[in-house]
Amino acid sequence: MTRTILLTGATDGIGRATAHALVSAGHRVLLHGRSADKLARVEAELAHLPGQTETFRADLSRLSEVDALADAILARDGQLDVLINNAGIFRTAHTRAEDGRDIRWVVNTVAPYRLTQRLLELLGPSGRVVNLSSAAQSPIDYDAMMGRTHAADFSAYAQSKLAITAWSRALGQALGADGPMVVSVNPGSMLGSKMVKDAFGVAGRDLNVGAHILVRAALSDEFASATGMYFDNDAGQFGPPHPHVLDARRTARLMEVLDGSSVG
Repeated sequence: MTRTILLTGATDGIGRATAHALVSAGHRVLLHGRSADKLARVEAELAHLPGQTETFRADLSRLSEVDALADAILARDGQLDVLINNAGIFRTAHTRAEDGRDIRWVVNTVAPYRLTQRLLELLGPSGRVVNLSSAAQSPIDYDAMMGRTHAADFSAYAQSKLAITAWSRALGQALGADGPMVVSVNPGSMLGSKMVKDAFGVAGRDLNVGAHILVRAALSDEFASATGMYFDNDAGQFGPPHPHVLDARRTARLMEVLDGSSVG
């Protein structure tokens, strides 16, 4: 069965490899990227494959553009079966987003939450939301994430990944059978993306390790009832996330921040 899949961060790294895998399998992939030029290049790479593509440009550090992306998807005359929130940022010369918050927090945590919320009705109970997590997860310092203090690259990234893992669990549990399956996935440590090369100066492992697990999470029966769970691809199985993800009080505070009822 052909699925329609929105894939954020489709122009580089794991996202690009995932796009190739999905389009090769005949699916319709809505490709998101920040750069129009990169989107055009990836679309050209995929043109000879059996699936179909559409492109959508948005800078996820700007929530107005996240909303515009959601509006464009909602305006399509068609279905949406899967949302893969893959886009992420680790190191950048500019650590503050337009609204003053840490850019890793906005791109890696807030933008996918906002996009998911906007598209829930379109996805429906049979849809899936696959969120890119990481083995790097650390407790949230809201002063740093809100831009009141500075966080180093790895720390900000790990906090943002704990947060997306926590809201995936909370949203999946809250929606239950009434909403799409929501799962967080560590695609594998030190895969050979531009992010890993820039951050750690190493070539990294085969990107297809990450692409394959994202495809499984998006399409396989194995993940059909995985809502709220965390899949650790380093271990090759579902497992426990960071203990703070399982802390109801901490998660409640996070959800208040994401829903705008608290400033952190």
